[in-house]
Amino acid sequence: MLMRQIACLVLGTACCLAARAEDAVVTGHVDLIAPEGKPWRGSQANTAVWLTPVPGSAILTAGEQKPAPRLVQKNKSFEPRVVILRAGTAVEFPNHDPFFHNVFSLFDSKRFDLGLYEAGGTRYVHFDKPGISFIFCNIHPEMSAVVVAVTTPYYALSDNAGNITIKGVTSGRYMLHIWNERALPDAAIREITVPEEAISFGTVRLPISVAPDAPHKNKYGRDYDPSAPANPVYEQH
Repeated sequence: MLMRQIACLVLGTACCLAARAEDAVVTGHVDLIAPEGKPWRGSQANTAVWLTPVPGSAILTAGEQKPAPRLVQKNKSFEPRVVILRAGTAVEFPNHDPFFHNVFSLFDSKRFDLGLYEAGGTRYVHFDKPGISFIFCNIHPEMSAVVVAVTTPYYALSDNAGNITIKGVTSGRYMLHIWNERALPDAAIREITVPEEAISFGTVRLPISVAPDAPHKNKYGRDYDPSAPANPVYEQH
């Protein structure tokens, strides 16, 4: 009886390893297209791509193991500029600048206000539901970032050349979602079938707007005060 249980355990483990070995790598390319069909001359980075299963067609696994996301405040900017994650994940917001920041978002997908905190400090935000959150600093209007929270472990951001790689995808039918903050419309969706091997969804041409970003309001819904480096409220000694 004991030997039979051991044999079953070994076989079960082997089956699990075999199943993982069959998980596919999904690749593709996104071309950002400026108005009138002109190629976008800027970076092709930070287009979010994710896969959600067509009902009844696939079982979600853990996907590729990804590092804990961080949005670092440095040189009056957020690094990286865009983060994509699975809903339910916490993001760390460390301050690496030698002065105060006040990170906030007023978007319904995740509303929060971290208040003033100094150099070396950090805060965490739990993005508990899917959606797009635009992140700002209440002190420095030039600072902005985006958090894309999705319901799947199968996601990635494009690199500077527009290339996409999503690893560890279980075979099945999926809806392919593509989002860029400049995209027209805001997202592109189409169905793909993922086999038990590598697959490419090809090249997607994504029309974008090249208009300058409209100025955003501060966390009180008002225009930002003029820059005042000597303002004692935000100095740090």
